[in-house]
Amino acid sequence: MKILIRADSSSTIGTGHIMRDLVLTEQFKGDNIIFASQDLPGNINHKIEEKKYPIEILHSNSMEELDVLIKKLKIDMIVIDHYGINYDFEKKLKTQNSKLKIFSLDDTYERHYCDVLLNHNIYADSSRYKNLVPKNCELRCGSEYTLLREEFKAEKQKKKNYVHNDINVFIAMGGADHTNLNVKILSVLERFSNVHVNVVTTTANQHLPKLQEYVKNNNNVTIHINTNHIAKLMQNSSLAIVTPSVTVNEVVYMDIPLIAIKTAENQHEMYKYLQNSGYIALEIFDSKRLKEELERFLNRQKIELINFIDLSLDEKKLVLEWRNHPNIQKWMFTQEPISLDDHLSYIDSLISREDRTYFLVKKGSKSIGVIDLTNIDYYKRTAELGIYTNPAVKGVGKLLMTSIVDYAFNTLRVNTLISEVFEENEPALKLYQRYGFKVISTKEFNNKNVLHMELKNEHR
Repeated sequence: MKILIRADSSSTIGTGHIMRDLVLTEQFKGDNIIFASQDLPGNINHKIEEKKYPIEILHSNSMEELDVLIKKLKIDMIVIDHYGINYDFEKKLKTQNSKLKIFSLDDTYERHYCDVLLNHNIYADSSRYKNLVPKNCELRCGSEYTLLREEFKAEKQKKKNYVHNDINVFIAMGGADHTNLNVKILSVLERFSNVHVNVVTTTANQHLPKLQEYVKNNNNVTIHINTNHIAKLMQNSSLAIVTPSVTVNEVVYMDIPLIAIKTAENQHEMYKYLQNSGYIALEIFDSKRLKEELERFLNRQKIELINFIDLSLDEKKLVLEWRNHPNIQKWMFTQEPISLDDHLSYIDSLISREDRTYFLVKKGSKSIGVIDLTNIDYYKRTAELGIYTNPAVKGVGKLLMTSIVDYAFNTLRVNTLISEVFEENEPALKLYQRYGFKVISTKEFNNKNVLHMELKNEHR
């Protein structure tokens, strides 16, 4: 079969279309593949040549020029990966080439006149294409169709290789970085010590000279231009700062924490998905917000959460001692001291419980408190949280609260956190309010008022 891939790259368009199409070609082994691309400023047509695929250079994005090429080359199927080619363009192309199979890539739920539609993003929902494509169109949507190079699958199997004690940050603002964010992000990161940054870009980036000038005397930043080792860089990263684009598919696959910064309207669907799924996503670049998120992330790196089922006997006894301490016990619904046997039996029961989880929290070598989530409802995406500190340690409430909130929203992906706090427990009440918890209702327990408080993910 003769397949023509219609896609462009440039300093303004970016490089993502060509890069994912080169991955897509792996699904057409044995077929005769030809690219049709314009010779635009800052293009990466050399990437196509490196893969030994022939390129037909187009002088415009007109349907007429493309139609002539299809007939000349006797193309059986065209793969269209281009925001400048719409439903009417595709329909006219099909009308003039009735036997031509049209395979369209889409990221933004647009109308298409095609035989096959591919939306390979993790947010893709095939039901949203109802009435947007012909009835006989084959829909390929979601993570099972994500276009991943083999290098990602290979690297994921390897052990992470961190450099010394540094936090390795991966930055990819698109091959063209058309909004010139790399330098702005680096200016925020340079405020943090022990952070090494790998910036991925290409020669399509018209801001590359300024970027190189900015980092020339900074040993903590490495620029990777036209690199073929993105998967390796991701694998050895602690955090990724990327656009909410197809790159997110790769970052999520590699299980890397991320901060996404929207730079274009065609990233809106991924941006919304990340927000709704509890990821950190900024609609516009905001240096203050980025600094705050980085501080939270770096603080988490110093905190260790140890699941109760993995505690040593001495650690189990330690948390029981805290729990039975008068200053902790007086704010619990169970006022009686808990016996060691009951405590150990309860911890053993957690192995088979999916509706609750408990952690001993350590900062460095110091045990500072306990956090827990109970009544976890994966359908409603709600959970109740609990916190108590090591009675001998002061000023760790914020660390414990940050740890449990981040774990609940970013790991368990709950939407709502619930807490019940005695109204008289003013320090706890102030802590919850500082983190955005709102009082929803009140009840009485043992002649004391108890406040039912909630925090929604979108309000934190």
